[in-house]
Amino acid sequence: MKRLLFVGAISCAILLMAAEPAWKDKPISDWTEADAQQILANSPWAKVIVAGVARRQTEDERREGGNMGQPKGVGYDGVEDKKVPLRDQIGNPFVVGKPLPSTHPTISLLVRWESALPIRAAELKAHEPEPPTLSDDGYSIAVYGVPASFAKGDPTSLGKPLRESAALRREGKKDVPPFRVEVFQLEKSVVVVYMFPLSAEIGKKDEIVEFSALIGRLQVSQHFLVGEMQLQGKLEL
Repeated sequence: MKRLLFVGAISCAILLMAAEPAWKDKPISDWTEADAQQILANSPWAKVIVAGVARRQTEDERREGGNMGQPKGVGYDGVEDKKVPLRDQIGNPFVVGKPLPSTHPTISLLVRWESALPIRAAELKAHEPEPPTLSDDGYSIAVYGVPASFAKGDPTSLGKPLRESAALRREGKKDVPPFRVEVFQLEKSVVVVYMFPLSAEIGKKDEIVEFSALIGRLQVSQHFLVGEMQLQGKLEL
């Protein structure tokens, strides 16, 4: 009996490994809601990342820069410093080789290539609204899960301070800065949407495109494998 259960488990594992993701062999009309959720959460166009949190400047450092008090706004509000107890920083001296925990705070974010057809189709299938950007004329990348902010203003004015600290990077080519950044307040968090020009002409030969951004104190970096960003053999960005 145990042998049969073992063989059955192995067979199931082989079937799961052999199953192609929905974006490789299924037409959009045949996608299930589960397919859509996978594409939106974990696919070549969507990745959950662990963003670093930059330390707060001391009051002396702020004064030297001509500033008073801690900065407020998107990427600052709601970003907490998690203090690690001293005993955890030191570790257990009696356990040889035990790795020490990181003392740097982090936060999980979702980075998604919003302009790609598979993402937009999956949002419709999953009944998930896409960010209401002012224009879709460009490569659009959205960062979800940024802590809610008390900052007031329209999406473009809130995003303007974030433009200079973001870029798409490819080996052997100039960095591509966004031509617009928009910030949208959700019920419990913020989504930041970056628009990059189509003149960048990203293609399969680029192989890897790295998206990097600094959102307040949040250090965001994620690379996309261009060769995998295909829907039934067609590159979709």
